[in-house]
Amino acid sequence: MKKIFLPLIVFFAGISLLAQERVPLWPEGRMPDAQPHQIAAMTDVSEAPGFDPDSHRMPFLEWYPAPENPNGACMILISGGGYFNTCDVKYVQYWKEELTKVGVQCVNLVYRTPRPKGLPIYQSAWDDGQRAVRLVRNQAAKRGFDPERIGVVGMSAGAHLSLLLATSSLNRAYAPVDDLDSLSCHINWAIVNAPAYATTDGEAGCPATREGYGPDVALSSVFAFDEKTCPMSFHHGQLDPYPPTASTLVYRKLREMGVPAELHLYPNRGHAAIGFERGIEFLRQMGFLGSLEPEVLLMDRFTSDEDRERCIRQDVWPEGRIPNRQEEQCIPYIEWHFPAVKKTNSIQIVYSGGSYTGNDPDGFEVAPVRRYLNALGITVVTLKYRTPRPKGLSKHTTAWQDLQRTIRLVRSQAESFGLAPDKIGIMGSSAGGHLTLMGVTSSRHKSYLPIDNVDKLPCNVQWGIGIYPAYALTDGAEAYNTTGGNADSATLVPEFSFDLSTAPMLLLHGDADGWAAMNSVKVWEKMRMMGIPAELHTLAKRDHCFQRKASPGTGSYTWMDRIADFLRDNHFLE
Repeated sequence: MKKIFLPLIVFFAGISLLAQERVPLWPEGRMPDAQPHQIAAMTDVSEAPGFDPDSHRMPFLEWYPAPENPNGACMILISGGGYFNTCDVKYVQYWKEELTKVGVQCVNLVYRTPRPKGLPIYQSAWDDGQRAVRLVRNQAAKRGFDPERIGVVGMSAGAHLSLLLATSSLNRAYAPVDDLDSLSCHINWAIVNAPAYATTDGEAGCPATREGYGPDVALSSVFAFDEKTCPMSFHHGQLDPYPPTASTLVYRKLREMGVPAELHLYPNRGHAAIGFERGIEFLRQMGFLGSLEPEVLLMDRFTSDEDRERCIRQDVWPEGRIPNRQEEQCIPYIEWHFPAVKKTNSIQIVYSGGSYTGNDPDGFEVAPVRRYLNALGITVVTLKYRTPRPKGLSKHTTAWQDLQRTIRLVRSQAESFGLAPDKIGIMGSSAGGHLTLMGVTSSRHKSYLPIDNVDKLPCNVQWGIGIYPAYALTDGAEAYNTTGGNADSATLVPEFSFDLSTAPMLLLHGDADGWAAMNSVKVWEKMRMMGIPAELHTLAKRDHCFQRKASPGTGSYTWMDRIADFLRDNHFLE
């Protein structure tokens, strides 16, 4: 294919610009769907005194200086503003600064607003977006990036436009106007922040009237999900009136298509672009920033107990009083790990997975995180629960009994150690993640009959942390999720009561996990429906046990920082 270069011109009267900085999208007089009320200007320009609309009719690309350490990638930055304006001046500046640091060439797309009359609200912006991608691809050789390493980042309406570009590049938004339109307008990845108008209860251009809920609410049909649909990272607040359902529905569709994706959902947050650092980690994990550094074993990173003052071991049950005791099972015990410098009176209970056939309180799912938390000044209690699976009972029954007893035991002793009996959290991985969901959602359901005064105490917790929970959906109640958790028939398993004591949660899951990430997503969706704060992070291309070894700078490497963030944001580190 021959390369097509558009002449670069200065077209804003009264503004001194270098010739290569701003490029008009369309040949003069050939802009599709042109309407006289529309302008192309960020709000810092359009709201300034003396603004002349007639000098700002042409949408444009604004190229930023090349990074000092270019890695061959380019990002198109797309402001939101409800398709009424392009108002995300601060976001665009922030994205540019952070992406330039990691070697990405950045270019700002300033598309036409306000909304066109007599057309879909996004139509002229979509025209401009597809044209912009073609122009950017055409500039790749000249500006030193790979034409197949072009991504977008957008917010709100800009995220809606990002989704159109990411899912629907094979649908022409406009008829060709010149040779440039023979170039492809597909993109290679997208970072999608709080997409607006993506569910049917809000696609007309307003906050979702049903908050994205209901069997008759679906993903907007404007997204084609064609064969060029690219990997994406979604970032959304749980309280957003442009609901996070939009992100979970697109995420689910990408999983059905086998397209890698990440989902980052934040509690107690409204309409905002949140967690861009997770987007950078996504780009790195996907290889869009260059080759990954060698993976490092988690156990090799956290080897020292120097932040632990002492350790005390206790049996979970009085001798001879273990309910449903079976000879082939291990004897359950807990260990208190007290920090050398206590900074909070909170208590974190941690245990491993193991398919309910075994569990290891000293393995990679427990020891590193207890050392990490001790360094933060948190008291950690590790649990060795009964395994292997009990005969004649559900796989989790005896482990659940051990967990409920552990919570009561910890609560009964908290004050004697100068800790808070009402600031207890639980954390487990895989089968331990399923066990955590039992503890979080079903504490009012007795797993055993009381044996002593300890059992008069409640066994509810104040938070839960589920790391790649297994067995949470009906398509994977015993093993791998047979439909990836994507099917409507894959519902939450009945042992989760979601009672009135259900606590806030943090969920982390590998997107490529056979015990599917939808286990965590559907738990998060259920908790949102109940109005319970929950945080969720899925990690692209990562399988079960994503943290066992990971490359620096990826989400699988920094995952424990999400725990600290969650505890801090919910005031459990105070």
